[in-house]
Amino acid sequence: MLQIQDTLVTLDIAERHFICDLAKCLGECCIEGDAGAPITREEYDKLKELLPKVKHMLSPRALERIDEAGVGYIDEEGDLVTQIVDGRDCVFTTYGAGGMCMCALDKAYREGLTDWRKPMSCYLYPLRIKEYSGFTAVNYHRWKICRCAESLGKAKGVRLYKFMREPLIERFGQEWYDELEMACDAYLEQIGESSQ
Repeated sequence: MLQIQDTLVTLDIAERHFICDLAKCLGECCIEGDAGAPITREEYDKLKELLPKVKHMLSPRALERIDEAGVGYIDEEGDLVTQIVDGRDCVFTTYGAGGMCMCALDKAYREGLTDWRKPMSCYLYPLRIKEYSGFTAVNYHRWKICRCAESLGKAKGVRLYKFMREPLIERFGQEWYDELEMACDAYLEQIGESSQ
């Protein structure tokens, strides 16, 4: 583990290569799994606020589910998560050409319709954040659907911490990220690997 300020960060962040390969995975992380994306109470409120701006992008089944049960729910582990459709798709999933999944919230942000990108857990994925008493853990969620991202990252020489630079800065700040980058570079040099 790497200790950066009040966080403990998995060594996977330095050791693993990663670049999302949407052409291969088609955004499967938006539709696979047994629960929605983790959200905070503030993000739940933001999802409700932004719903009118993205409604036109959502499927009829997603809109029906939101009308029935809201934009989020408490899952089996007691966490607040986004609502899902038929035990699978996040209700904010929209589909593009070739069946590629996209987040309607992120699409609206990129189109200038909103100033909020998406829940932090989605922006940080495949990293998962867990708050504990006195520290925050940053872990890599290793999943078969991201194997193509690991392969592409390795082929391009991009480590996970470099690929995740922007979301990590948004979540923890520039100073924190600069410390992480130095720690990762030092760790890789110590074990005889390049940061590439």
